[in-house]
Amino acid sequence: MKHVVVLSGAGISADSGLATFRDSGGLWEGFDIEEVASIEGWYRDREKVLDFYNKRREQAANAKPNAAHLSLADLERQFNVSVITQNVDDLHERAGSSNVYHLHGLLKEARSEDNPDLIIEIGAKPILRGDTAEDGAQLRPNIVWFGEPVPMIEKAAEISAAADIFIIVGTSLAVYPAASLVHYVNDSAEKYIVDPSSTELYLPDSWNHINENAATGLPTLINQLLESK
Repeated sequence: MKHVVVLSGAGISADSGLATFRDSGGLWEGFDIEEVASIEGWYRDREKVLDFYNKRREQAANAKPNAAHLSLADLERQFNVSVITQNVDDLHERAGSSNVYHLHGLLKEARSEDNPDLIIEIGAKPILRGDTAEDGAQLRPNIVWFGEPVPMIEKAAEISAAADIFIIVGTSLAVYPAASLVHYVNDSAEKYIVDPSSTELYLPDSWNHINENAATGLPTLINQLLESK
């Protein structure tokens, strides 16, 4: 069974109504990204960061998987599928994908401020000042912020290297180390980009570019893959 590896980004969740920040001048719904998505921002104003992610968590819980998410789950009927996502929502899982690897954490999880391995699932509940983990430390979102290491990146690189088919969807590959994963893909693998905008990152003869958004372009590609079996 061929191994399909998908690297997904904010564009796939945007089609479910969740905001992206790189299309709005570094602002995310009015917030400066450095204030709410960096470890420095956390130390500077925990209250602001908690409030920001409490709102994002509620939005993500109310969002629904779109056709792109559902098509990836459908692909598992005939392929071994691994989804590596930069997104912090759980729309891939709710659509039915079995093997999802979150590079940047999950909104529905909280962790100890002092111990990154002490993680609890909180669903859509808010995190408040004074809410503590088992070790007595303040709970914080289980999100990988700018300035923090990405624990899942080595596993993601290993998965990318094992791809027979590699699909990029909903990401401009502007954020590292996630963007580096393309360098691990075998030369013999089939390579696809689903993105409505042009990219100068890849040569036309090495990547198949589908100029559509995720919710329309990805189901089209998935149907082609299924029909080719």
